[in-house]
Amino acid sequence: MRFKPTAYHLVNVANGNEFTDKGWTLSDPNGGEPSLVRAVYDNKHFTPRTDLDGIYRYAEWMPIRRTLKNSCVPVTYKSKGLAKFLGLENLYITFSGWNPKIGAKFQTCSFKETEAYSVLARLDANDKRTLIVQSAGNTARAFAQVCSDNKIPVVICVPQDCLHDLWFRRKLDKCVKLLAVPHGCDYYDAIALGEKLAEDPHFFLEGGAKNIARRDGMGTTILSCVEQMGRIPDAYFQAVGSGTGAIAAWENACRLAVDGRFGDNNMRVYVAQNEPFTLMYDSWKAHSRNLVELAPEVGRRQAEVILAKVLSNRKPPYSLTGGLFDTLEVSHGDVYLATNDEIMYWLLQFRNLEGYELLPAANVAVAALAKAVQDGTVKKDEYIMLNCTGGGTLQAMSKGYVLKEPDLILSPDLPSEEIIRQVLKLF
Repeated sequence: MRFKPTAYHLVNVANGNEFTDKGWTLSDPNGGEPSLVRAVYDNKHFTPRTDLDGIYRYAEWMPIRRTLKNSCVPVTYKSKGLAKFLGLENLYITFSGWNPKIGAKFQTCSFKETEAYSVLARLDANDKRTLIVQSAGNTARAFAQVCSDNKIPVVICVPQDCLHDLWFRRKLDKCVKLLAVPHGCDYYDAIALGEKLAEDPHFFLEGGAKNIARRDGMGTTILSCVEQMGRIPDAYFQAVGSGTGAIAAWENACRLAVDGRFGDNNMRVYVAQNEPFTLMYDSWKAHSRNLVELAPEVGRRQAEVILAKVLSNRKPPYSLTGGLFDTLEVSHGDVYLATNDEIMYWLLQFRNLEGYELLPAANVAVAALAKAVQDGTVKKDEYIMLNCTGGGTLQAMSKGYVLKEPDLILSPDLPSEEIIRQVLKLF
């Protein structure tokens, strides 16, 4: 069956300016203050597609031109074990990882597959340029796997200290090229490397949070939840590195409210970081739209010691209009923290209570929910969505795996011309 591209237009969140997507539009072509743009879909009703597989079940609210193979949809169920432990009556867990017993079959064990399958399906199949993706680990694994499966050329930039996360069940296709920034560098440095490479016209940036396809792919988690819950949640919990997933959840909750069948959007958004990397926590608690100052060397040290290394973005979409600050403000949300010790505690507790293990970042979200229950922020009878963004790694890796070694290790301090010269040799 030939896929009909989804019908939509774009709107500038800051000023309401509406315009047409030229194919890979990341910002308002008329300029203005820094702002996200959103997709406004012609279909205002939440309409899951029974004729499409995996994540493309939600294609009506994804800005895509085609579908790709091997995708999986997030799985939502009403919790019994954790809910009883926390004293909650209506806790729904949305899981994006590997647990075939509940129908979750994310190959890379992370919800980053939701964004990969959406972003790459937005691509024009005839575009001859090569996509650049910058990542601290999980996004790299997701894009590498999806690109390999679907023969889509990509250059992925990651910190060398995160290479242990680049495991796969089988050897990747040669269309996937991996660049690493040296030991001691972090996600911000990987971003800088990719930006220099993008100065060459053979390459283009994926766009991060500014890419509507990334956000609307990640937003499928709340669509999965609402299908099971039958309404918009009262409270939403997620661990954040950039905050993009939380922004995406809020945006889809707004679409669901327009639909009218799922209640008003009174969903409070609660996010969490892994202490001591507390950039967005510190900024929010100061009620500052601007991020508080974080020296690069301090940020790198903090990123080295946290267990949930994917939560160490020094350049998150926090301040711009429509970003995480606005999401927290308008939803009356808050930011929590979890220590490494708390991550380990909830890893064991969650496995005992729910029967499978979570990735460190997802345990940060569980810890945040527990604290919100303890401090009375959420009530026992409220409808709560816990976005568990990954897990099942040990079970998935037990079937065997291979590591992807970097094709090049490059300092982000190198001149753009030298970076481009070396990367072009890979093709």
